[in-house]
Amino acid sequence: MKISRLSFAIATALLSTELVAQQSNTNEYENIEEVHVFGRAGQFYFVEESTMATKTPTDYMDLPQSIQVLSQQLINDQAARQTSDLYRSISGVTQFSYSGVTARGFRQDQVRYDGVQGDPYGGFSIPQLFNIERVEVLKGPSGMLYGGGQPGGLLNYVTKKPKFESEHELGIIGGTDSLLGFFGDSTGSINDDDTLAYRVGAFHQNVKPFRNNTDETNTLLSLGLTWAPTSTSKLIFQYDFIDQDLGGHRLRGVPVDDNGNFLTDISYNPNEKTDFQRVRADVFQTTFKGTISDQLSNTTVLRYLTNERTQNYHENRRLQDDGRSMLREFRDQYRSNDEISLTTDFVYTPTWGDIQHTVLIGGDYFDVDAKSKTRIGLGAQSNIPDIDIFNPVYGADPSTYLLIDRANGKTASRRTGIYLQDQVELNDQWQVIAGLRYDNFEEKNIVDGSDYSDSDISPRVGLIYKPSEQMSVFLAQSSGFSPQSLSTINDGEEDPDATGRLDPEQSNQWEFGIKNRWLNDTILTTLTVYQIVKENVTVTNTADTSFDDDSSPAPIPDGEPRVVQIGEVTSKGIELDIVGDISDNWTGTLSYAYNEAKITGGLPDSIGNSVGDEFANAPDHTFGLWTRYDLPIINSAFAIGVDYVSDRISFSNQTVKPYTVWDASWHSEFEGIEVQINIKNLFDKEYATSGFNRRNGHFPGAPRTVLLQVSKSF
Repeated sequence: MKISRLSFAIATALLSTELVAQQSNTNEYENIEEVHVFGRAGQFYFVEESTMATKTPTDYMDLPQSIQVLSQQLINDQAARQTSDLYRSISGVTQFSYSGVTARGFRQDQVRYDGVQGDPYGGFSIPQLFNIERVEVLKGPSGMLYGGGQPGGLLNYVTKKPKFESEHELGIIGGTDSLLGFFGDSTGSINDDDTLAYRVGAFHQNVKPFRNNTDETNTLLSLGLTWAPTSTSKLIFQYDFIDQDLGGHRLRGVPVDDNGNFLTDISYNPNEKTDFQRVRADVFQTTFKGTISDQLSNTTVLRYLTNERTQNYHENRRLQDDGRSMLREFRDQYRSNDEISLTTDFVYTPTWGDIQHTVLIGGDYFDVDAKSKTRIGLGAQSNIPDIDIFNPVYGADPSTYLLIDRANGKTASRRTGIYLQDQVELNDQWQVIAGLRYDNFEEKNIVDGSDYSDSDISPRVGLIYKPSEQMSVFLAQSSGFSPQSLSTINDGEEDPDATGRLDPEQSNQWEFGIKNRWLNDTILTTLTVYQIVKENVTVTNTADTSFDDDSSPAPIPDGEPRVVQIGEVTSKGIELDIVGDISDNWTGTLSYAYNEAKITGGLPDSIGNSVGDEFANAPDHTFGLWTRYDLPIINSAFAIGVDYVSDRISFSNQTVKPYTVWDASWHSEFEGIEVQINIKNLFDKEYATSGFNRRNGHFPGAPRTVLLQVSKSF
């Protein structure tokens, strides 16, 4: 039973808390998530220390893998409300679809919150940033620390926590597209001896974007309580309520020709005004941090969430022979998840034989119960009218549609991992890191009783050489995997088309990097070169002639497996990141990436997300810049940003044209009141953020928008 598992997990976490809290409190409490900064750059865009790449408090210069941390100040300056607003600041990351990204050539859809699994948006829509302190991006495979996933990288959202220092902020937001919103955030100590601290945050925003029939409402409520029973331990309790209501969604693209030119106005949307996409989630998280002795500390995070995701939407299916009437499909979908995540990490820092070690011993458990229900209809046979892409006339009534019920889905999946890592400081110049993780994953279809299980091992090793305090050189090998699932595996003995057991998709990366601090440590540069090889790639078997569509209630068996493992994908690239202060009043970030992802084994057109040996939505070049200049004499600052992405292809081999988009902002403060104006897409460029397929076209970028925010901190 789910309740019993949750009770056991809570009991385990609280028992660990009680044991550690009873340890000696003679040492000052060490907050291993604490961020240390240097100079003015640290106050703005550079974060010197992160636990993302090692799960231990490690200086950026000692990390043997490429990582970027987007600070709270950068998020605020760019007026970033959702993750997609930040892609320019992450080298090698671009938009793949409405809610997915491309990272180092590979499609990514997995994220972490405070380093653990449990995404309240469920890959269903774009995460919002109101409750996020910073965003960490770990480049390349991350299997040794975080288990299964795609090899391009992993995004981690670090949530805002209660603070013992009093901080309060109120603000209102307005702008183009009928944008109107407000937010409030308050945190501080509750009692005189500073053992209890609270945080209350709320955000609400309405906007009507440029696509026909669309409107967006986001409501977030965040509550937090920190209890520090001793000077060496603390418990953090958090609750988040999320309600995202997107009218006129689920959004698809706008049809284009083969050269990537939009066939109609970018406001085109096949959805009716009655269509919607809604996410409601409740998230509960308990975090324990404490020191057991001078050399041993523990962090345990228990995360539980439940969410419901509902959709009604029309999707482009085919442009009719007249070149303007679009055949539409309608879907009524419901999904829900009930998730438990428990992660515990012990960090031990002994000195053996005059050599300093930082040993990580940890484990994690992730349990998901998922349900789904779908009704579907297509075109005139379902009473669904076509729509004119040049002169769309809306008003169709979905209650009159003749829809087909698809089989209800109900699955239970479980992942368990244990890992060991040692960071060895051989001397002032040389460091070595090595780690190993074992994963076991299981999945069961509750409806038909089928199940699948497998296990995998993910190693990582890195070497760091520091010829000086201002320079660090690293060479690292990391690995990852993507487990199979019941959607691709079928072991039914009576099924002639049974695929049988397949191995997890395997990824291996070699990465070489050089990090430098310049101008009295005010500027940091990172240059990396990498190669990722992905093997055991699972693809649809082209020899399988069976099919399953609305005219056939069941597949026609032909003895051929539905999917096979074939081929190999190699991604090679170079990334350059610069962050820091150019002068006392001038700061900024710059990111450039070159990537080439190709099929190096198997048959062209046989691997998903690719056309021939080209990968869809995988640009060769990306460039992002954001720079801010302060004018202290008038308590103001202005900033400009640029985002460049080279050409790509869509799934249908249609060109996605390159684009360059400029943004600007102005910030002023007067008697404690802050006023900020952000202009996005300054020159009102028409462009596509990514491509989809021929029937759905490309995803258009937003025209020029203006945002005004007025806030007061006290």
